[in-house]
Amino acid sequence: MTIKTKICGITTPEALDAAIAGHADFVGFMFYGPSPRNLSFELAHNLSCHAGSRISKVGVFVDPSDELLSEAIASSSLDILQLHKVTAQRRAEAKTRFGLPVWAVMPIKQGRDLACRHHIDESSADLVLYDAATPKGMLPGGMGVRIDWSLFQGLAHPYPWGLAGGLNAANVAEAVRITGAPLVDVSSGVEDAPGVKSVDKIVAFLKAAREL
Repeated sequence: MTIKTKICGITTPEALDAAIAGHADFVGFMFYGPSPRNLSFELAHNLSCHAGSRISKVGVFVDPSDELLSEAIASSSLDILQLHKVTAQRRAEAKTRFGLPVWAVMPIKQGRDLACRHHIDESSADLVLYDAATPKGMLPGGMGVRIDWSLFQGLAHPYPWGLAGGLNAANVAEAVRITGAPLVDVSSGVEDAPGVKSVDKIVAFLKAAREL
């Protein structure tokens, strides 16, 4: 089984190079002011130029305006839009307007939250990313909160999907074994501090994922 990998919240060329050298499939560029991983358009442009065509670039947004999406896409040559806290209609509008694949983020706290996956269709999303629901007042992602992986056992997924939330090099194998996730997404699990990526942790995470 080949597991796809995404290193989210990239902010430096060194972290980007580690993701590329470790054969990550995707890197995430964050465009959300409150996040410690937020990028200016200038920095995002520089990182995008540094990456070139060596890896797919996912723009990560929280309830974004069309103006923000447009500027981020133009500055960063994004390949995919990952949208948090938006409706299915809004995802479909963004997908049509900008002509890019869209990942829908579904926060999960308990089993019944997974029932909502049936309300997502290919008109509004190309992939569903299950992430851990964070407590009120916290950022919607990148907080190291983990989903109860047992909720995914025996679950049928109508569309491509991925798993995020609390993953790291030490637990990614167990997470995939329990959930069967075809894609894993990590951010805080490869950091030394919020927003500060560790090259060594990126390397370790990608090595652990490749060995599955």
